[in-house]
Amino acid sequence: MKKTLMVASLMLLAASFSYAQIGPPATSQLSVTVGAEASITAQAGPLSSTGTFGNYTGTTLLNYKVRTISGGAITVEITTDFSTGGTGGGPSVAAPPTTGDALTYTCTAAAPVTGSAIPCGSSQTASTTAETPVVTFGATTQSTSAGTAASTSWTLTNDPSYKAGTYNAVATFTISAS
Repeated sequence: MKKTLMVASLMLLAASFSYAQIGPPATSQLSVTVGAEASITAQAGPLSSTGTFGNYTGTTLLNYKVRTISGGAITVEITTDFSTGGTGGGPSVAAPPTTGDALTYTCTAAAPVTGSAIPCGSSQTASTTAETPVVTFGATTQSTSAGTAASTSWTLTNDPSYKAGTYNAVATFTISAS
């Protein structure tokens, strides 16, 4: 009986090995198309004035991620104005109370990992009707995975004819990559 059990055990063991076969490996081709992409975040502080009737100034800090093939850009547009402006009104980008009042800005951009990020070359006048330049990206520009820094430094004319009050505007930044 013991002999029969041993033979049966060996046969079961042999049968289990007969099904455990190792064949040639299988492969699978993986492919990915890495395209142009871009994202941006903005962090602004209030505009403030130093001295009597000194212009209001402040900075918006930007963090962008970009990968271009042929180029791209960051632009800004004032999508909500400070006020309706006009005589006796508050500050306004679209209709300032006094000719010559303006919201202007200058730009900075840290160097990306590869390619180029060229900040606006001179003082720009903000607009409520068109996007204005902040940074231009060259071909094959790549930022860091954590993002790359840029900024706009704002100046708003401090006109004594502004009606006293608190005013808010919205600057909408748009980033593109192609």
